[in-house]
Amino acid sequence: MIDPSLMTDLARLDFAWITSMHILYPPLTIGLATFLFFSEWRWLKTNDDEWYRLTRFFEKLFIINFGAGVATGITMEMSFGILFAPFSQAAGPFFGNILGYETITAFMYEAGFIGLMIFGWGKISKKMHLFATFNVAFSSMLSAMWILVANSWMQTPTGVHLEKGLFLVDSWTHAIFNPNFLTAFPHMLIACFEIGLFFVASISAWMIYKNRHAKMFMRTLTASIMALVIVAPLQVYMGDTLGRTVAKYDPAALAAMEGHWHTYNADGTPNTSWNVIAWPNEEKGTNDFQIAIPHVLSLLEDHKWVSTVPGLDQFKKADRPPVVVPFYSFRIMAAAGAALMLVAFWALYLRLRGQFTVEKLQSRPWFLRIVILSSILPYLAVWTGWWTREVARQPWLINGLMRTSEGVSQMSIGAEIVWFIGFMLFDILVWFGAWYFFSKVIRKGPDMNAEVIHGITPEPMHLGDMPHEEVAEGKPLFERPTL
Repeated sequence: MIDPSLMTDLARLDFAWITSMHILYPPLTIGLATFLFFSEWRWLKTNDDEWYRLTRFFEKLFIINFGAGVATGITMEMSFGILFAPFSQAAGPFFGNILGYETITAFMYEAGFIGLMIFGWGKISKKMHLFATFNVAFSSMLSAMWILVANSWMQTPTGVHLEKGLFLVDSWTHAIFNPNFLTAFPHMLIACFEIGLFFVASISAWMIYKNRHAKMFMRTLTASIMALVIVAPLQVYMGDTLGRTVAKYDPAALAAMEGHWHTYNADGTPNTSWNVIAWPNEEKGTNDFQIAIPHVLSLLEDHKWVSTVPGLDQFKKADRPPVVVPFYSFRIMAAAGAALMLVAFWALYLRLRGQFTVEKLQSRPWFLRIVILSSILPYLAVWTGWWTREVARQPWLINGLMRTSEGVSQMSIGAEIVWFIGFMLFDILVWFGAWYFFSKVIRKGPDMNAEVIHGITPEPMHLGDMPHEEVAEGKPLFERPTL
């Protein structure tokens, strides 16, 4: 007989792998597309050919990343039906429609304009090409919006009721604009901008460090890092806002993220201590050890010196989420975000002191090295943020309405393992392929010999279509017919 708990764990582990590999690509697609729009706009505004060459260079990296995102996205869509068939059926009236909206209003929209962006150079006007690039960026954001609508609804399911095993929609407005979505989507969108900006900054820093077209790449380094001076602190603010939303609508998840077991101290006063580091013991329902700071938890969650923050002791053991993973993944995410903000502020400090130039950075290359090494931090933040979000919702698939064990497909252990291995091999193949082509494009660098396309290039006439005899005799190719 199949062990239901084992099947649930395997399905969760399989889907965790699938989403963790897929989420490497869409955030960069959004962030890099937005930066491409900026760099192409700069080319049109300044008529500086270096901005054109930078745009075409980063566009190649965008295409590779976009392809990898599409490939891994297909396996993620497949996995809903394969791994979570009962959930897909029950939530289909809402969840299925949302994924359909994402396909129609975002993915197909993006597919049309991405063709113009990639193949439209010289075929359409410069302003129309810029418009196409804008729509690629906008449609990718729209795609992320629908995905966050679906996932946020699983966190705070509003606007539906359960009838005969189906979640029927009472209010599309309430279901789409659920409480978690209103803060989770801006948080994720800013994360996309952050990952795109650091991607551009790290490659630019590498080129300057290696003295390859250093002055040209100083443009993209300056633009991306100075944008991060605004984006990085804004992300910290949105993270705090999302945390307060979780505290209000899913206090069990918040308690797991903070390793907060006891609502009250032994003397009956509210437990306001925030655990900097701890080792949660889920069997005993407490932390084996902890380093805590009084009042910080209530300041973070309620912005009050003393407030009552529900601990895990307020929930049945069967309804408590795992603690170790969200506790540490949340802290890694927060640390990565803080580190990225410090790098941005370091750049601002250097610029204010007149040291943010090619010569100064190359003479003291520590900043360039840190930026290059920091390129992994946005990915780490997105990964750990997603793990925090998904694991802290357990044991619920749809929070408070459907347990994960109720939404898992019924299949043999062997079949589940086969699917797991298949998905894993495919995602690893895509990952290696993407980074192989990334490194190839970066090593080659921008094409400095290619002609800059300033207008619409006429399509050449094929030799087979040309009337050779008439051309040889000097006759016009087309004559007005005689009436």
